[in-house]
Amino acid sequence: MKRHSLFFCFLVLALLNACGVKSQYEKEALQKIETLEGLMKEARSRSLDVTREETTLWFANEFLKFANWDETNKEATAKLFGYERYYAQNKDSLAKILPDFERKKVIQILDKSIGDLKKELNGKIKRRPVSKVDWHNTKAGDNMFVSNGKPSFPYDYFSKTVGQPLTNEAVYNDHLGAIYHGGENLYPVDHDRAINSFLLKEDGTFDEELMKELTGIPDTNIGFLIYWSMGIPEWVEAKEPEIRKGRSLFTGFDIDNPTARDLWGKIIRHTGELTKGKKVTELGYIFANEPHWYSEKDHWTFNYKEMNGISSYTLNKFRSWLKDKYNGNIKNLNSNWDTEFKSFDTVEIEIPIDKALTGKPIWYDWNRYNMHRSTEWFKFMQDELHSVNPEADTHIKLFPRTFYEDSRSHGMDFEALTELTTMIGHDAKALGSPSIRSHINSDWYKQYAYKWDGMAILHDFLESVGPDKINVNSESHFLSSGMWRDLEARTSYVRNVYWLATLMGMDANMGWFWARDPDGSPEDRLEGELNFFDPGLGGAYAGSNNMQPHIANEVTQVMYDLNSFSEEIITLRKQPRPLRFFYSETSAINTSDYMTQTGKLYNALFFEGLPLGFVTKNIIEKQDNGIWNTVVVYKTKYVTDAEFAALQSYLDNGGTVITDSPESLSMNEYGKKHSKKLTEANGKLISLNGADISEIKKTALAQVANLMPDVIIESDNGKDFKTVISRVVKQVDGSYLVNLLNVGHDTAKIKLSLKSGAPVSIKNLMTSNPVDVEFNLASEEVLLLEVK
Repeated sequence: MKRHSLFFCFLVLALLNACGVKSQYEKEALQKIETLEGLMKEARSRSLDVTREETTLWFANEFLKFANWDETNKEATAKLFGYERYYAQNKDSLAKILPDFERKKVIQILDKSIGDLKKELNGKIKRRPVSKVDWHNTKAGDNMFVSNGKPSFPYDYFSKTVGQPLTNEAVYNDHLGAIYHGGENLYPVDHDRAINSFLLKEDGTFDEELMKELTGIPDTNIGFLIYWSMGIPEWVEAKEPEIRKGRSLFTGFDIDNPTARDLWGKIIRHTGELTKGKKVTELGYIFANEPHWYSEKDHWTFNYKEMNGISSYTLNKFRSWLKDKYNGNIKNLNSNWDTEFKSFDTVEIEIPIDKALTGKPIWYDWNRYNMHRSTEWFKFMQDELHSVNPEADTHIKLFPRTFYEDSRSHGMDFEALTELTTMIGHDAKALGSPSIRSHINSDWYKQYAYKWDGMAILHDFLESVGPDKINVNSESHFLSSGMWRDLEARTSYVRNVYWLATLMGMDANMGWFWARDPDGSPEDRLEGELNFFDPGLGGAYAGSNNMQPHIANEVTQVMYDLNSFSEEIITLRKQPRPLRFFYSETSAINTSDYMTQTGKLYNALFFEGLPLGFVTKNIIEKQDNGIWNTVVVYKTKYVTDAEFAALQSYLDNGGTVITDSPESLSMNEYGKKHSKKLTEANGKLISLNGADISEIKKTALAQVANLMPDVIIESDNGKDFKTVISRVVKQVDGSYLVNLLNVGHDTAKIKLSLKSGAPVSIKNLMTSNPVDVEFNLASEEVLLLEVK
């Protein structure tokens, strides 16, 4: 797109600059850079930390360079806008205004940096020095990464400009992050450093030249490796005609195919041995990119014919699974399914399956099996890796919507997969503005400044399943995605969403995405529209952080602050989760709106000042039941006998259970009535007959009233719903740590007091300034307070 003309473009630009022809905004920015540098010099002379200002300077200079490239290459920039259909109609006008837009935003970040540093120099604020991530020696500790003896939150971009060596400090540095990527070049066919199926040749030997992309990663920085399973070699297709039958978006082959397993087993064992103990594995081996195998009719993932249906291998494994489940009695299956199969060997099923069968036994059996087989595939991968590298940390980039949306035909058992791997893995997302896609519902915007709830409920579930596991978001789509982007995105949103995600468990994140080469030009992969089968990434570039100096800078600024207050953040999130929701995969499979209904109750209780959690059969059986106080059962009609028994055992041991109506827990997985009902036993059973959410909320909060924080937080946003998220924890010295985040559109009036009625003093830990007991919390504002 650009390389052949780049030298000429910059030669022209250099001549123009030499003649003094500069944008008025560039001139203003350069003057402010000079001002900031002068203030930094003075601050250093007074031993004040200027790490934050160093980053602002770096982004200012980079984006001035980027703006000049964009101005000199308007046609190329317009083309990039054109790849995204939301911008396509206005691509030429957008390309024209982009350079000065970037320069104005550079001025914006410089003004803030100058203002903040002046306040510190004048004694109006006192900031805590930045605690940097040690990119060379950070270690995976117990439930957190540790850097220089403190909890650490590593950050970077999951996909970074291709063709740049990992040692290039213009791309790998404190400003952008310096996590070495063993899978950054995802969409090109060869996938460079990713571990992929092209590493193995037909003769059984490995492609040593391609393997160098993996073995050549310098053993200096922490990083991650990813098993990229998008493609499959042609020689494998020739050998096994069914290899792609039943594939999915990011897994380009049938996971039940013996040839695929043999291929991947060899690759995993060999690469696992080669990379054992390397720093690039400190953040784990990622087993898959957003895996899902949706199998219902008319789903958006059915783009290719191979994704419609299942292979003979999958069908035969399903038959074996059914034979075990029905104890070899085909009559029982026929009675349950209303079929007339002669034997299990003759069982047939139409895939994709008709959604009209939701709640029927055939629907449940298929969807439960689909989860079983994908879990078994990832267990195979982990077993192969651990056979040669037993200490290897592992996780899966779980696709969030497969949890918080209603469909369960995707084959992903989030609980089983989180139990399986040694780390929690996902790519949680948020929407900072209403979706740019007309078919996406953005009703949440009526109440909230950004869509926080999908990310939040995912974290609370995963952290409930794996409370002692490190949580890695390996592709955080907080800045943009296929569903949303906004050139005028707010820095307050960036700070709020990164802070909230970290508060809720996120230990490391690699954002989406960094696509500028050091000279300012967009990277080569941007040719072509972004879709799941096209290697181009062009559609992802327009309106992203690559055009937003204020957003790129704020990401690093908030990560600096989170790392500087890492011990406080860990203290806040170590609190117990006394109020739990009962989650049943059985009801999730059999009910068309289970997660929608669960989400409504979750949202209603989220702003009450206590961390929320989930329990399942496994959590009740495997974890200390004493770490929670009350379990709420809501809209959970279908449970297996084992799930029912787990809840009863919790009551037998003195637990408290609230049920919403007689309908909940009434049916087994096949829609047959349970013969038993929960009994109070040694615990407390509160049965609410058809109560609405407000009554359930009131009842639940009454059960945990004695566990509410000593610091009372009153908030008033002028609405009949809450938007302020609060967390309070008592510290060793008797003071209280209070974290407040406002996710609403409106300023909230806050009043802090103690249950005891004692007078309090409050300090803003970010500025070291005193705070009144009554104050305003602006939309998307984040506060970390010390209350004495």
